[in-house]
Amino acid sequence: MRLIFAGTPEFARVALERLHAAGHEIVLVLTQPDRPAGRGMKLHASSVKQYALDQGIPVAQPRSLRLDGKYPDDAAAARAAIDAAQADAMVVAAYGLILPQWVLDAPAQGCFNIHASLLPRWRGAAPIHRAIEAGDTETGVTIMQMDAGLDTGDMLLVEKLPIAASDTTTSLHDQLAALGGRLMLEALQLAAAGALKPVPQPAEGVTYAHKIEKHEAAIDWAQPAELIARRVRAFNPFPVATATVQGETLKIWAAGVGAGTPPAGAEFGSILAVAAEGIAVVAMNSIVSIAELQRPGGKRLGVADFVRGFDLQPGMAFAKRAS
Repeated sequence: MRLIFAGTPEFARVALERLHAAGHEIVLVLTQPDRPAGRGMKLHASSVKQYALDQGIPVAQPRSLRLDGKYPDDAAAARAAIDAAQADAMVVAAYGLILPQWVLDAPAQGCFNIHASLLPRWRGAAPIHRAIEAGDTETGVTIMQMDAGLDTGDMLLVEKLPIAASDTTTSLHDQLAALGGRLMLEALQLAAAGALKPVPQPAEGVTYAHKIEKHEAAIDWAQPAELIARRVRAFNPFPVATATVQGETLKIWAAGVGAGTPPAGAEFGSILAVAAEGIAVVAMNSIVSIAELQRPGGKRLGVADFVRGFDLQPGMAFAKRAS
């Protein structure tokens, strides 16, 4: 099929590579404009753009697709490129821009979206993070026929994936990206054969995966240990959970629920024990066991290596909430 592909991060690149390798003709790639990143804040191309350029696929990077919006020239140029592509379909994966109706109507068979959740649960920007944070035991990928709503279109294909107790957003992302690429190939095969069977999303069970904000990463020790541990996993690799002790804000990369309960009267955030297997910290009616930390500018380290260069002792305390 002649395809337009719209996507930006690594999750989308995996699908683009899979579609391209399968022999689909990618006539145009839409991706977000280059963004500043790193210590030097130099402009960096998205993963999707890098792959497209390596393969000689035309790339467009409009700041908006709204013809009546803030960047009408960008939208007009994108419309000309989309119209000229004469695509059978558009595949969308974590693109980051809202598609107005003229885009949805442009390809002959419309726009198909790869969404990393079991719709209608976790519509929105951060379904992987929110599923882990909420303690969901399963997630999956939904291939959806896009409409003008926020992830409200008919479902075309759905496949479930269990969430392991050890899964982080990093590990779950990689599994879902591979699943999304495979499922999108199946959907396109069915579309080419006229065999797709759209199913409306149920009205019950709708939840929204709001965008992750950096301030959410600060650990609140007045929360239960189970929730803190889930948030640590959900915020790995971004924005990474943080905790402040001895005047220094540390990144917390791995943590779990510790054994036992805190002694009566123990303050939230106080350190009960420091051992190679973990740092025991008081939370609400429970104990958090921190397993991997990082100082600003330093490396991610297990507890045994970390405490060789940073003094942590029982009786010290993390700030109730990181600054």
